[in-house]
Amino acid sequence: MKEELIARVVQVLRINMSWMTWNLFLAFIPLALSVWLFRFRRGGSWLWWLGFLVFYAFLPNAPYLLTDVIHLIDDIRTIQSVWIITLVLIPVYLLVILGGFEAYVISLINWGYYLHRISKSQWIWRFELITHFLCAVGVYWGRFLRFNSWDFITQPDAVVTKGVEEILGKQPLVIITITFVVLAGLYWIMKRVTLGLSQPDRKIGINSGRAKSNTPNI
Repeated sequence: MKEELIARVVQVLRINMSWMTWNLFLAFIPLALSVWLFRFRRGGSWLWWLGFLVFYAFLPNAPYLLTDVIHLIDDIRTIQSVWIITLVLIPVYLLVILGGFEAYVISLINWGYYLHRISKSQWIWRFELITHFLCAVGVYWGRFLRFNSWDFITQPDAVVTKGVEEILGKQPLVIITITFVVLAGLYWIMKRVTLGLSQPDRKIGINSGRAKSNTPNI
């Protein structure tokens, strides 16, 4: 019985490892781009704008990992062992989901750093809200319509027609609204945790206007 349970756990983890690795890879693409775009480059060139568009096309992949909790529910039904679920499955899922969402948080922090650097700190919270909404739409497209980030290039007509048509329905709007609220709430918490850990000796005034002149208002 014990050997059978262990074999089942190994099988589940082996199946999950492929999509977890792939989804984390997609989540870290916008993170890498945010470092290049917002920390080391200054906007204006066509290459920067191209990278910026790619950044936003791939950004929903980071919070998309939150929706992968549905796989955890299926795995729990498969394993049916409290100890294995508690000690193996849940920690693995938490690591993957939090890793993806942290990539989202740091990406937006870098975006805010750039806005501060070009003296647009007052726009940070507005761009954050706009980004949460766009990512909520992107998560809906990815989870329910099965669109990928590269579909903007490979099948732009389908993204524009089917994607826009689908989100105008009552149910999609409700799902997108709930997703937006979840993203905004979790981001608000994780941003403060991240900044607190990265700058423990500073009191960071987030969009409060009290930040020092050499401290990004993010």
